[in-house]
Amino acid sequence: MYEDIHIGGVLISSFVAYALIAFGILVGLRWFFARIRFSRYVANAPLAEAGIYVCVLALLIAFI
Repeated sequence: MYEDIHIGGVLISSFVAYALIAFGILVGLRWFFARIRFSRYVANAPLAEAGIYVCVLALLIAFI
């Protein structure tokens, strides 16, 4: 069961924390994507990055 996060008396859903962690992972992956020139391999790089973000978020929710 996922628990809410208490910040200053405000309840924040654990999904928000997972979304922020997934965004941090994606920022790290963007550095890697720039090094391998990711945009050469996909037709629409921002759309591919959005899909990777959703996959990372789903993995976080499934395994944490």
